[in-house]
Amino acid sequence: MLGALFCLPRADSGESPTNASRLSAKGDILSLEKISQKAKSYQPGEILEVELEKKHGRYVYEVEILDAKSQVWELKLDAKSGQLLKMEQDD
Repeated sequence: MLGALFCLPRADSGESPTNASRLSAKGDILSLEKISQKAKSYQPGEILEVELEKKHGRYVYEVEILDAKSQVWELKLDAKSGQLLKMEQDD
């Protein structure tokens, strides 16, 4: 179950939830459920936030996860494949 999952667009370059749903339905990107599973496979914990952005011509999910030690991690995943692009501890 996806408890505190939000898809919030950024004012500068984020994609709207409506556009994200459309892209997922077309198969252009993974659904929130699938990207959440992928993110948790890289970093177990509670998902705090999910954002979809278009960077350098491709869609990227930014996922924030709170781990068991109360550390927040930011993961960047390719929105089409779910491949981990970057993972870092958030300050």
